[in-house]
Amino acid sequence: MLTILGFAMIATFLVLIMMKKMSPIAALVLIPALFCVFVGKGAHLGDYVIDGVSSLAPTAAMLMFAIVYFGVMIDVGLFDPIVRAILKFCKADPMRIVVGTALLAAIVSLDGDGSTTFMITVSAMYPLYKRLKMSLVVMTGVAAMANGVMNTLPWGGPTARAATALKVDATDIFVPMIPALAVGLLAVVVLAYVLGLRERRRVGTLTLDEALVREPESETVLVGAGAGGRTGASAASSTGAGAGAGAGAEKASAGAGDSRDPAAEGDASDDDFQGLDPNRATLRPKLYWFNALLTVALLSAMIMELLPIPVLFLLGAALALTVNFPHIPDQKARIAAHADNVLNVSGMVFAAAVFTGVLTGTGMVDHMANWLVDTIPEGMGPHMGLVTGLLSLPLTYFMSNDGFYFGVLPVLAEAGQAHGVSTLEIARASIVGQPLHMSSPLVPAVYVLVGMAKVEFGDHTRFVVKWAVLTSLVILAAGILFGII
Repeated sequence: MLTILGFAMIATFLVLIMMKKMSPIAALVLIPALFCVFVGKGAHLGDYVIDGVSSLAPTAAMLMFAIVYFGVMIDVGLFDPIVRAILKFCKADPMRIVVGTALLAAIVSLDGDGSTTFMITVSAMYPLYKRLKMSLVVMTGVAAMANGVMNTLPWGGPTARAATALKVDATDIFVPMIPALAVGLLAVVVLAYVLGLRERRRVGTLTLDEALVREPESETVLVGAGAGGRTGASAASSTGAGAGAGAGAEKASAGAGDSRDPAAEGDASDDDFQGLDPNRATLRPKLYWFNALLTVALLSAMIMELLPIPVLFLLGAALALTVNFPHIPDQKARIAAHADNVLNVSGMVFAAAVFTGVLTGTGMVDHMANWLVDTIPEGMGPHMGLVTGLLSLPLTYFMSNDGFYFGVLPVLAEAGQAHGVSTLEIARASIVGQPLHMSSPLVPAVYVLVGMAKVEFGDHTRFVVKWAVLTSLVILAAGILFGII
């Protein structure tokens, strides 16, 4: 019964947000609360929610201060050279822009943190997608898949969890998987090329100068396989020097307390294009190397685990604000400038804590995992590597990495050993589902991605799932072909 209710809860959540019948925050809170009552454990809802919030509170704190830190770094111009390099490569060609998105996301993912990857990638690429009227779900989908492949790095999380759960060396899991993961990353780039060609046919190709002054019409978010399967999300926007000044004035008035109607959101989002303005007031060119060294030191400390990640970003944000903006009013202005993203993401994380708390506390996740393991036919025993790889797709999407790697993987490994399949082979197969996992509603970083890109989570899910599944299957097939799995 708990198995059926668990799958029903997840299916209800996904259907409602993809059909835009509920907002993700409302769905993450109300649906598990309702199913908790169905299970007959409504009296324990408070305990489940508190447990979920307690487990995700460090993640929420990390995201809050990471957004402030990298927001300040973007404001002061730390990533401007990356933006200029990407712009030089892209040349306002939609195909190059989508491929550039994949490459940038993959490179930045080397730090092992999805949230920072998405913040940097969206900040660099959003202005071009916005001005050329390209599909924003293409940007979020490609970035999520590229990050998902790179998330398998030993310090990225899944590989370390698999190594810990099965008591093996993370290097022995990751290094042999490099050829298969390289094929997966190549598949993401090829997919980006194909999607980019589709975007080029739809919006055309401009010179960079034309892209910067082009008068926008309406923004289109593509969620189908082609131009015929699109849903339009029009937003008013304006360009040019005069429009930029107007947008700045509008932002100033909004900051002074004026309310803004939804129709004006296009102007607000278009104002993000100022991120490429080489003369913006927040630039700190004299502090460039200080900010670069601070960021390198922060990421190095994170990889070396010198301090908990939330503590590192808290200290980094405080230091970055103090050095770059020594005057308190300027610090308040920078914090206020990024408050929307902070509130949106932290709210999503705490709402997700309700979902995970109920799913875990009621025992639904355990029953779902055991049911899946029990349904494996006896004849598939010698092929447990393939079975584990296939199961990693739905299981890492519908549950947290902790739940899968510490709860399900040991059971799969034990079943594999009984049929002569090595523990390392099972461990390697378990990481192939990460391109899909990075778009799971239970991954806090995905809310940073869709929030900064101003994309509906349902649109992102509807677009990316099929491509992420394909990428994961390519990695699995490559692993089998190379004899790794």
